[in-house]
Amino acid sequence: MTVLVGFGYDVHRLVAGRPLVLGGVRIPHEKGLDGHSDADVILHALMDALLGAAGLGDMGRHFPPADPAYAGADSLELLRQVVALLAAEGYRPVNCDMTLLAERPKIGPYVGEMRERISGVLGVPSRRVSIKATTNERMGFVGREEGMAAYAVALIEEA
Repeated sequence: MTVLVGFGYDVHRLVAGRPLVLGGVRIPHEKGLDGHSDADVILHALMDALLGAAGLGDMGRHFPPADPAYAGADSLELLRQVVALLAAEGYRPVNCDMTLLAERPKIGPYVGEMRERISGVLGVPSRRVSIKATTNERMGFVGREEGMAAYAVALIEEA
C-alpha cells in the first residue's frame, strides 16, 4: 500500500465587515479573514496539504482567486472537490493535523464541530482530524492581530 504525506500553509489578513470562518465553522468575532472565498485558513492549508500529497499542485491551480466562480466560496465545498480530485487519482484521505496561529478568538469551544464537519467531508472518523491553535506571543502580524495563519499535514493512501 502506498501512503503519501503533504504539507500546507495559508495566511489571510483580518478585516472588519467579514465573517470569521475557521474549519468550516462561523465564529463570532469583530473581524473576519479577507480573501476571494470565505478565506478559511484552516481548510485552505488542509487542501494544499492534500493536493500536495497527491502531487496535484495547490489551491490556486484548482480554484484560481481571479475566477469569479469562487467569489465567496464555502471552503467546505472546495474541500469536497479536493477529495473528489484525490479519488479520481486513486487516493483517499487517512488523517490530518492542523494548527491555527491566532491571538484571538479562542477556538476551543468550536473544535469539536470543526472536526465533525471536516471528517464528514474527508470520509474519516473525527478522531483522525486534529485541530489545535497557538498564539504568536504577540509577535509579528499574528501577534498584532493583523491576520491569521494555519499549517496542515495530511496523509493519503491508495484507495
